[in-house]
Amino acid sequence: MIETTDAAQILTEQAGYLVGVAGRAPSVHNTQPWRFTVSGDAIELHADVRRRLRMDPDGREMIISCGAALYGLRLAVRSLGYLPEVEFLHGPDGERELPLARVRLGQAAPMTPGERKMLIAMPHRHTHRGPFEAGPLPAGLLARLRDDARAEGATLTDIDPGPVRDQLIALVAASGRDQDRDPWVRAETRRWSRGTGRSDREGVPAHTFSATPSREGGSLPQRDFDLGRGLGSLPAGGPAAPVTAVLFTPGDSEEDWLHAGQALQRLLLRAATQWVFACLNTQPLEDAATRALIRDHLGLPGAPQILLALGVSRTARATARRPAADVIGRDAPRWPPRVG
Repeated sequence: MIETTDAAQILTEQAGYLVGVAGRAPSVHNTQPWRFTVSGDAIELHADVRRRLRMDPDGREMIISCGAALYGLRLAVRSLGYLPEVEFLHGPDGERELPLARVRLGQAAPMTPGERKMLIAMPHRHTHRGPFEAGPLPAGLLARLRDDARAEGATLTDIDPGPVRDQLIALVAASGRDQDRDPWVRAETRRWSRGTGRSDREGVPAHTFSATPSREGGSLPQRDFDLGRGLGSLPAGGPAAPVTAVLFTPGDSEEDWLHAGQALQRLLLRAATQWVFACLNTQPLEDAATRALIRDHLGLPGAPQILLALGVSRTARATARRPAADVIGRDAPRWPPRVG
């Protein structure tokens, strides 16, 4: 075990790198709702509740996003040659103060070749909203992604073409239409979507969405980030993604959400090593009643957290992130019992 004083020195010296890697995680609307503090021999992960979206009343997507950042932090620790020791601190009832988790340097151990490939893939991993290439996923990849999800306490299940998937698509489309009519949702989407020529390091830039969201048959309908403004620059249409899947957890507590986020980032990075990316669909899952309806429709023994469409693409580029200095070391907001 590394000495406490040595660990504190390493974390202090490497904090910018570690947090920079963690910050490459996916987050709802690219809000990047996390904050980190270096506390002695540990790095603490906090949720930045000021970045919670109104459409996310329980903070579920915010916590999933933080879980994705937590996996990135763990992977960055592995790149330094240590096993990460993770302590979960956020109570299941949502009544405790942040931090969500504390990460320390554990036993020395070299990074595995698979982990190194995932770290190398991190800069080009992105949420993909454009057309995918025709054809299936690389052989054996889907099974490996299932293993990755399982290792993080979640389950990835693909949904075969047929009536069940068709009905799921209909549910997603209906939920999207309801949200499109909600002025609060539209205002929030406008706030976090960006036009061309802007250099924002947060939010959803125009090069990552289409002016006309995909409505291709057999595909999950995408959220409309353009809202009729003609901002989006991605082409519309193209072949449907070869795999539609759902990531679910045994329960629906805040700890489950953290596990879902870690599973999500782990499988997305694994996929990115083979130029496979995901269109993430969370829109219908933001409503608890619709989430329960989808759970029952798919017969899931747990709570659905993310819907994914997976396919190959070599065209889109990653979105910008806030610099590490912006998310290190400031006092974190308190977590209310319930936000809404």
